[in-house]
Amino acid sequence: MPFVASHKRYESMVYSRCGRSGLDLPAISLGLWHNFGGMDRLENCRAMLLRAFDLGVTHFDLANNYGPPPGAAEESLGRVLAGDLRPYRDELILSTKAGYHMWPGPYGDWGSRKYLLASLDQSLRRMGVEYVDIFYSHRPDPRTPIEETMSALDRAVRAGKALYAGISSYDPEQTRRAAAILRGLGTPCLIHQVNYSLLDRRLEQGLQAVLAEEGIGTIAFCPLSQGLLTNRYLEGIPNDSRAGRSGTFLRREQVKPEVVARVRRLQTVATARGQTLAQMSLAWVLREGRVASALIGASRLEQIEENVGCLRNRDFSSAELMAIDAALAE
Repeated sequence: MPFVASHKRYESMVYSRCGRSGLDLPAISLGLWHNFGGMDRLENCRAMLLRAFDLGVTHFDLANNYGPPPGAAEESLGRVLAGDLRPYRDELILSTKAGYHMWPGPYGDWGSRKYLLASLDQSLRRMGVEYVDIFYSHRPDPRTPIEETMSALDRAVRAGKALYAGISSYDPEQTRRAAAILRGLGTPCLIHQVNYSLLDRRLEQGLQAVLAEEGIGTIAFCPLSQGLLTNRYLEGIPNDSRAGRSGTFLRREQVKPEVVARVRRLQTVATARGQTLAQMSLAWVLREGRVASALIGASRLEQIEENVGCLRNRDFSSAELMAIDAALAE
């Protein structure tokens, strides 16, 4: 049966302006970092994407190397776009990135103009689209002049292959330089994608102030610390979890007893708020409009539904914030 989106798809979502731009992002965005690769069932990928859209999640975030194998997540999205979401393309924000290893040789990694622009062309072919809404430099390149990397983002926008330019994982000084260069080229930096969660608050150590001054929007990746800020690891490490599979992104040794103890204390605060730990963790990231969107991952529909449910209670009392800080400090 042809997919027909829910006519209520915008009723459960909150949208926020991204920096000093005309673009609104959904408070919850869906990342395809995990569970959308060539080893995953396409039908499950399709079901998650369509359910997310029905809940008002209009932003799907990718990178050239998401898989496995690299590129497979973009291909999976491309199939769902072609079969179901093509009529809704203008309601979607699609983003991709380049900056990590993608193909052999000296031109398939980091931040050269050659790599970024060649990668974007490949990404567009894999997704079957003429443009992406946001194209990111996935990480700063210590060996390539930042002027070259930013000029590649500017070129992508001017060529009509991206509507906006973004950066990811740049430190405060690198962010200032990138913003100044892009502003001088006439392609303002729209957004910074940064690791931010209750367990990783480096954003608050200078970068947040720079982004506010520069008018750059913020989207948080890993707001649930790859599952640590859920009930997934409270009773040990499940064999089918990221840490249980001995992955490179969340290792067993990161699930430390002291971390689990903090998570247990946080769950007590969440329960008192009438939320799951995941919902409270997302609401905390979104508090006071500090970020435009929290970027979640998912392996099944229920996770997306639970996470979007965080929007029913995004406010925190001073007592709750103090309890959260105390839970993390002990």
